Amino acid sequence: MAAADKMERTVDEPLPSPPRKGRRPLHDGLRQWTEHALRMYQEAFKADRDLRLAREPWVYRHYRPTDSGRGAVEYRIIAWGRCFETDDGRLRELRLPVNRLRARSAAERAVAALVAAEGNPDPRLERVRVVQFALSDGRTAPVFDGTRDEALAAYRADGVPAVRTLLDSREYRPGAACVSCSVAPVCPALPREAGLLGISDRSRPRRSWSSTTGRRHQSCPARGYLRELRLPTDDTVERGAAAERGRAVHAFLAERHARQPRTPCTSDIPAEWVPEGYQLPVEERELGAELLSHHAEVCPLHMVGQQSEIRIEPRLVFDDSAADLLVVAEPDLLYRDAGSWVWRETKTSRSNRPRRDVLAAYPQLALAIRIIGKGALPGPPGRGRVELELLRPGGVDLRILDPFAPATGAAAEAALREQVSGWHAERLFVAVPGAECATCEVARWCSVRQTAGPGAGR
Repeated sequence: MAAADKMERTVDEPLPSPPRKGRRPLHDGLRQWTEHALRMYQEAFKADRDLRLAREPWVYRHYRPTDSGRGAVEYRIIAWGRCFETDDGRLRELRLPVNRLRARSAAERAVAALVAAEGNPDPRLERVRVVQFALSDGRTAPVFDGTRDEALAAYRADGVPAVRTLLDSREYRPGAACVSCSVAPVCPALPREAGLLGISDRSRPRRSWSSTTGRRHQSCPARGYLRELRLPTDDTVERGAAAERGRAVHAFLAERHARQPRTPCTSDIPAEWVPEGYQLPVEERELGAELLSHHAEVCPLHMVGQQSEIRIEPRLVFDDSAADLLVVAEPDLLYRDAGSWVWRETKTSRSNRPRRDVLAAYPQLALAIRIIGKGALPGPPGRGRVELELLRPGGVDLRILDPFAPATGAAAEAALREQVSGWHAERLFVAVPGAECATCEVARWCSVRQTAGPGAGR
């Protein structure tokens, strides 16, 4: 956004403040992506010469008297994007940047239109446009185009109910946003688990960590860093056939396990089993059906009653104050067996070769063992287990891991510390080019990627 400001402001307009001294240099991958994004942006809007950049972003402000009648509460709505207007002030255009174009809900369209129409009010305004543009390929799509009155009508119809629901909600929803939330230290819905990750070091900036974070960093520090920045990924890698088959299997099982009344899965898998939104070649569809048929032997619903608690792909969040890290985990399934929590991870493989070191192959198991072993989940202390369900063409292998067995707990703690410590101490996130560049979903943004070999550096 700062680079776009510099590019689009006229000579007599002030530039944004220069970067602070001592700030870490821009990462190579972020620089590569920024240059690409700016090219796409220029291509998308090169013909719009009648609009100029607004002097400041538009902010819609609403004041509501307090219950005591003394003073007022200010509510602000902003839209993160590029704000443009004509010299005569009769037309405004709000440009919303996204990695890829996506459908917008009626509430999103209405709120964006309100910001464009009423943010920093201008009595001359007659018409507003809202458009989204994709930084990945430069495509654009309209979000709203109408008069100021039409924008206000859309907000009253579709925006007000959504905003009122948001303001009236008393729900706590722990997640990645807890990293920067000022209420987090006293939030009743954010469990505190000092030492969960096995390290004691608060010298680094507060961040979030998951097993995926650790796995990506061990693969290549730059890869993990660019994924954490949510840069666009290469779909041919990110959504390859094997990975997509695994996701489709998980989605199928999640839907089956959520059905009421609860019924254990059977080996009868429909020919058209692939959930909507997943595209699989014939061989992967057939393999997926075969793997799902084996799941029936160890379906966890054999172990739970109709009233037993079961949570499908829940998001678990913990505050590890010893490391000043927000720990995020997403089990495939959590269910209670005789009152104790069971953490189930389900994995698929085309190979029948057994995995000897499952903690190394599936690093999320170390975190699962640690969470249950420390009693971080509500329930009786000293009880619970972790299950690894391995679906292979030759059958299913269900491995039981006891978090309270000293050897298992020590192995999990060591594996977890290895996953976290290198990432936690990392400062430069330098790329490590090698054979894995060929299957790196963010290699496009890496100037030192290894390009030799088939498919490398896509």
